[in-house]
Amino acid sequence: MTARWLRSPFFAAAMFCLLGTLLLIHSHRRAERGRVIAASMADSADVANGGMAHMAGHMYMTALRAPKAGDPQKADAVVTGAKQAMAPYHDYRKALADGYTIFLPNVPQAQYHFTKREYGFAAAFQFDPLKPTSLLYKKTADGGYKLVGAMYTDRMRANEDELDERIPLSIARWHQHINFCKAPKGQEAAYFGSDAKFGLRGSIITEEACNAAGGEFHPHLFGWMVHVYPYETDSRKIWSVDDDDQGHDNMDHSAMPGMQMN
Repeated sequence: MTARWLRSPFFAAAMFCLLGTLLLIHSHRRAERGRVIAASMADSADVANGGMAHMAGHMYMTALRAPKAGDPQKADAVVTGAKQAMAPYHDYRKALADGYTIFLPNVPQAQYHFTKREYGFAAAFQFDPLKPTSLLYKKTADGGYKLVGAMYTDRMRANEDELDERIPLSIARWHQHINFCKAPKGQEAAYFGSDAKFGLRGSIITEEACNAAGGEFHPHLFGWMVHVYPYETDSRKIWSVDDDDQGHDNMDHSAMPGMQMN
């Protein structure tokens, strides 16, 4: 009886409806996160010129591990896969035509994430170097975009051994954004500037301080991320966290599927 039910069209229809409901819930939650993070990074001058100093207390990075046999080869294979994945998209319009979307295209950023939702969802379950969650572009003087790198992701609760299996931690440093205090209604201005209080640029980094300020605390924001710049020749630049000191990825990951607040 159970086997027949699992194979029946009624079961398939029920699963389809359930999936649709879950995706709708996710879409509403993602939209809300997008509004919050957009506010957090909207001080465009700081975003464009800042490195990682403003993120003290808001980013966790994996420590470099001792090298293991095969680590360089595994990392090189990811770089090769990234190059292959990026090859069709030097013209950013091709990326847009193929379903990539730009996060906050009208907000000045050091680099822009063109994200493919289906790849982000898939990355929560399986790692494929040919399917990076995002392509990384820099704005050009003529208003276009230059392709510079790719971003891979993993689910928030993945342990570091899993990250190491995907891209060796002796070579790459994955990171998470942490200690996010959402501003109370009416205090959104405190996301901005060098004396920001809330958000990923703010002075609040503990749940106690966030509660005292009337905010909403989230110990983790989204999931694991790692950037790769495969056209560089120095390994440190290939796996740079802050794109060679030209500005971190600026916390613009609210559009990254498979990542969530917790």
